[in-house]
Amino acid sequence: MESVRKRKNRVSKILERLTEIYDTARCTLDHDNTYQLLVATILAAQCTDKRVNLVTPDLFRKYPDPAALAKADRTELIEIIRSTGFFRNKTSNLIACATDLVRLFGGEVPGELEKLVKLKGVGRKTANVVLGNSFGVPGVVVDTHVKRLSGRLALSDNTDPGKIERDLMEVVPRSHWTLFSHLLVFHGREICRARHPVCASCLINKWCPHGQEIVSLAVE
Repeated sequence: MESVRKRKNRVSKILERLTEIYDTARCTLDHDNTYQLLVATILAAQCTDKRVNLVTPDLFRKYPDPAALAKADRTELIEIIRSTGFFRNKTSNLIACATDLVRLFGGEVPGELEKLVKLKGVGRKTANVVLGNSFGVPGVVVDTHVKRLSGRLALSDNTDPGKIERDLMEVVPRSHWTLFSHLLVFHGREICRARHPVCASCLINKWCPHGQEIVSLAVE
C-alpha cells in the first residue's frame, strides 16, 4: 500500500508535468457569467462540452437570466437543448433550478457549496465547477475523465464520485484542486482515453501504475 506521503509526492510530480503540457487548461464550457456557467454545466451531464457550446448561444439569447429561464416553455426549451441528450430531465432541472434561483437567491447564483446543492439539478460536481471557475473557490470536479484517471493513476480505488473527490482532496494541494481537475480532463481527452490510452507516449507514465503495466506488457 502506498502511503499518503508518497502519493502526495507522486501527485506533485504529475501536477507539475501536466501543468507544463497543458498550460492553457481551463473550463471549456463557453460562458460570460456565472448563470451561464451553471446552465452549461447542467447541460454537460452525459454530453460533451463541444456539443453544449453549440447549443448555449441560442439558449442564452432566449433566456438571458434566471427569471426568463424560470418562465420557459418546456416544448421550446426541449427543442433548443435536445441534442445534449436526456433533454426532458435537463429541461425540468433547468426550469426548476432557475425558479429556485429567483425564489431563494433573488436571481443571483450563490457562491457557497451548501447553497448551490440546494438547487434542483445541482450536485457537488456542478457546484464545484461553478465555485472553482466563477468564484475562485477551490473544488475537485469528478467527471468521467477525472474518475477514470484517478483509478489508473492509483489516486483512488473508489468508484463513487463523492469518495473519489475526498481521496483527491487528501493528496492534491487545496490551491490546485480546480486546476488539477482541468488537467486530468485535458489529459483524458488527449492521451488517457477510455478505450485506447496512449500509454507508450504518455509523459506522466513513470508516475502511473496502470501505464507502467501496459508498457511492460507491450515490451514482453
